[in-house]
Amino acid sequence: MHIWMGECHVHAGINGADLRAQVDAEPDAELFVHPECGCATSALYLVSSGVVPAERARILSTDPRPLETTAMSDMRLVVVGAAGRMGRMLIRAIHDAPGCVLSAAIERPGSPHLGQDSGLLAGLPANAVPVSDDAASAFAAADGVLDFTMPEATVAFAALAAQARIAHIVGTTGLEPPHLAALGDAGRDTAIVRSGNMSLGVNLLAALVRKVAATLGTDWDIEIVEMHHRMKVDAPSGTAVLLGEAAAVGREVELAQQRVAVRDGHTGARVPGTIGFATLRGGTVVGDHKVVFAGAGERLELAHVAEDRGLFAQGAVKAALWSRGRAPGLYSMADVLGLDGL
Repeated sequence: MHIWMGECHVHAGINGADLRAQVDAEPDAELFVHPECGCATSALYLVSSGVVPAERARILSTDPRPLETTAMSDMRLVVVGAAGRMGRMLIRAIHDAPGCVLSAAIERPGSPHLGQDSGLLAGLPANAVPVSDDAASAFAAADGVLDFTMPEATVAFAALAAQARIAHIVGTTGLEPPHLAALGDAGRDTAIVRSGNMSLGVNLLAALVRKVAATLGTDWDIEIVEMHHRMKVDAPSGTAVLLGEAAAVGREVELAQQRVAVRDGHTGARVPGTIGFATLRGGTVVGDHKVVFAGAGERLELAHVAEDRGLFAQGAVKAALWSRGRAPGLYSMADVLGLDGL
């Protein structure tokens, strides 16, 4: 039996259970993807997620050679903003991590880095993956994308990732409600892991902040202090917002309604229950964050100091590998690290 798909199973109207039933009905079932739809990634997803048992499926793409040998092989990752500081770190992190390979490096049209070997750009040996500005083609031939760019670019990449049905790992900061809404729309079609910080330590800190905020009453004031290098363009940092959101969840309130990001001049007394932010910029600081719970006569401080940006890139790769085969939806690093129960 040949199961011929004009597009991925979602667009073809075939749900996973029905497709598996078709495969189970015939021991020699073969799954084909129409050569013109470029949907090999979706077919590979069906195998990697267990909908189609790998030993009982043969997947073809535009290349007539069977892909069953790669169905569970290294995850093909695209790095967008490849020439930036984080982009280069992501390329190095992919190079160092088992289970994944760099399939494309994307930069903006007109970038002086277009055509350069992305390995050399990242300080690695040449990898024969040139920097390109063709994100759509790159996404169609990949399993996931790592995105530490700018909010508007992230929204555009989210739409492309959703169209290609590939995982989208978002470390972009400075996202506003319209950007988050766009990610929510894209999350109906693909798995998106978004976090203001991809490090294990920060996400553990966020879980602790949520727990402490839920335990202490509103007579304990919450202040979040962050410091970053002089070149950082958004404030407060994405990590500070992540910690603020954790505190708000712990208190069962909306951060947008309790957030105080600026104090200047005659501000009056502090409003009980608010969550304050203080921002410092200077030097080459990678990232310092402290959450202060100030009570009457005592103070509790939880802090994290990042000493190497490489840990953010490593966390993003970990998130990508975790997301492979996940159902569409919005996920966080707490999901990746299994911290929800803390």
